[in-house]
Amino acid sequence: MQQYDFLVEKNFTESYLRYRDAPIAIREAKCLEQMYPDIFEDIKAGDKFAGRIKMSLIGFSPEPGGLGYYCNTPAIRRHLEENEYTDVFRAEMEDMIAFWEKEKTQVKVRNAFPPEIAKALPSDNWGKEPLAAAPLYRMAGSYLDYGKLLDNGIEGLEKTVAKRKEAAKAQGEETELFEAMEMALQLLSRCCMYYYRQALGMAEAQEDAEKKAEWEEISGALKNVASQKPQTLREAMQLMWLYALISGTINYGRMDVLFGDYLAKDLEEQRLTMEQGQELFNGLWQLIADRRTTWNGRVILGGRGRKNEKNADRAALLAIEASRVIKEGEPQLTLRFYEGMDSRLMEKALETIGEGRTYPMLYNDDVNIPAVSNAFRISTEEAEDYVPFGCGEYVINHKSFGSPNGVINLLKVLEIMLHNGMDGMTGIEAGIRTGYFSEFKSFDELWEAYTKQVQYFIDALAVQEELEYRVMGETAPCLYLSMLYDDCIERGKAIFAGGIKYLGGTVETYGNVNTADSLTAIKEMVYDKKLLTPAQLLAALDADFEGYEKEKHLLESVPKYGNDDSKADDMAVKVHEHICNTVRAQIEKVKLHSYLVVIINNSANTTMGQLTAASADGRKKGLHMANANNPWSGNDKKGLTALLNSLVKLRPDFHAGAVQNMKFSPELFRDGGAVVKSVLKTYFDNGGTQAMISVVNRNDLEQAMIHPEKYSNLFVRVGGFSARFVELEKAVQREIVSRTLY
Repeated sequence: MQQYDFLVEKNFTESYLRYRDAPIAIREAKCLEQMYPDIFEDIKAGDKFAGRIKMSLIGFSPEPGGLGYYCNTPAIRRHLEENEYTDVFRAEMEDMIAFWEKEKTQVKVRNAFPPEIAKALPSDNWGKEPLAAAPLYRMAGSYLDYGKLLDNGIEGLEKTVAKRKEAAKAQGEETELFEAMEMALQLLSRCCMYYYRQALGMAEAQEDAEKKAEWEEISGALKNVASQKPQTLREAMQLMWLYALISGTINYGRMDVLFGDYLAKDLEEQRLTMEQGQELFNGLWQLIADRRTTWNGRVILGGRGRKNEKNADRAALLAIEASRVIKEGEPQLTLRFYEGMDSRLMEKALETIGEGRTYPMLYNDDVNIPAVSNAFRISTEEAEDYVPFGCGEYVINHKSFGSPNGVINLLKVLEIMLHNGMDGMTGIEAGIRTGYFSEFKSFDELWEAYTKQVQYFIDALAVQEELEYRVMGETAPCLYLSMLYDDCIERGKAIFAGGIKYLGGTVETYGNVNTADSLTAIKEMVYDKKLLTPAQLLAALDADFEGYEKEKHLLESVPKYGNDDSKADDMAVKVHEHICNTVRAQIEKVKLHSYLVVIINNSANTTMGQLTAASADGRKKGLHMANANNPWSGNDKKGLTALLNSLVKLRPDFHAGAVQNMKFSPELFRDGGAVVKSVLKTYFDNGGTQAMISVVNRNDLEQAMIHPEKYSNLFVRVGGFSARFVELEKAVQREIVSRTLY
């Protein structure tokens, strides 16, 4: 392996130091010039477009490399340990690390925490430490107005920025933001030409006529979009893709709307056949997959509010087919459906899901649009442009931001409450003093103590979210985001400094269902039937049920969420409504347009579960927690209809996304297709918001754990993302196997 030269990192650092005291927009533009095109990777044989990237170990991005100005110290140190460098070079690198460990944006955010926030959120290491809540450092979930980019091209955007700069100058306003935007657009154009020269060289060196023509098409598209606006589907895809890479955007938006008209025009003018159009979609899909963002890569299809529905539908069919034939975990294809939509899209979607692809995920517009309108406090028309990003968090397409910058483990909060503010695993103070379990004379008193603990952590997370945006806004304008987000250019402000229309935040909640089931068990066994005393229950939990098998059996016998049982489901509703309302009410305290719960779950239900004590639902210490809104492993024992009836009881209109994972057998999908369609239709008609479906049999999952080399194309829905089953950690694999298979 070639020794890493750290050239980009050194040049980036030198540029940052040179422009450290310059206006932050100019500094960002100058630093980006040291990253691009150097971190772009070569076009590979078979690629339909230019654009591969490997993030530098020191640099700038909203999310992919780290928050804002970032430094990947562990990776740098690994290179230094594994390769031979001179002592002088090592000393230089250590000096560079020392500088960035004080200067990187994440550190500035953490250092800005007021004492009370630092106490509530004492560590960032939620994957290794038993924390109830922790901050996340990122500007996640950007969805850019690629339509604006394609309609104007680079040259047109430059004119828009120049015009706004002149207006600012005439009004005596600062112009540095616009000057930096111009620099960023010029850099994008140079990157197009960088790849143009590379593709042209490949064309000239190619002897095979067909391959030569392909390279010439790639080079021609790059040369054209370096200045003028795209005229063809290939050019539109190429410009959009390079902008996504250079901007640090890892979710891609409503592609059927974006590319539908280009496809239609190419077909009409006979520049493309449908087969050639399919090849372009396949090529773009492969590049998205190879970027390997794991939890992101969202592509949205369908949905109300499309101005070009007929053309968009045609593009959507190609997109679904691309997800069928490109067997990868990304893009995370998402189909928004609604009453009156072209039926071919749903038919194609179910066919693809039935083949085990897990895509597309299905989102019910007829429920989600009014829910989003209420949750985000926006008009129905604006809500029609909702887009799920990452693991399923909603934002409004190029109008709002809702980065999930905090996590809370509700089951850990319950554990802390039962131990009067102390962590049940470590004995360390972790929350606030709300009284001893034995002192609560009624379930209502216990519930009140639980809500106070939740409030304590949510108050801190909301302040942290607002603070993170503020520090980011003071540090850098995120030029490429600001140019393609509504109102930023018009207002003359960067996205996180007052430019964006709706600046919101979200918090990821985990352990919701286990918390509800635990509270149901506590209420029934301790307060209603009085079969256990608080002391007995606490002793059983602290012993991880060792020697308390009778108590464990009693707790497990209590009704569980997911069986259409009113006792269990009512508690799930109570927990759900409390956390959603508590989080949503934070906008009265912090300067955000919205602050909402997301119940999306990646594999963190497993990671956090490993750091959570035994719980009153009968779950043992260290076991995974339920995934998102789903019942805990195998607790849904009354069948699919009962499960779906439980799911729809949880209101969708005051949060920013929740995940419903379902696991069906291939036999049911193949032999009972009509049954599956009927059950899903009833679920959606009854208020189901969405469905993420894995079609797989249990034997394949179990065999894949033993013989992974034989099951490389076995895909599963983990939480808010899909993955090759054999690439998941064993604990996550076991959690997936434990889910009920229908």
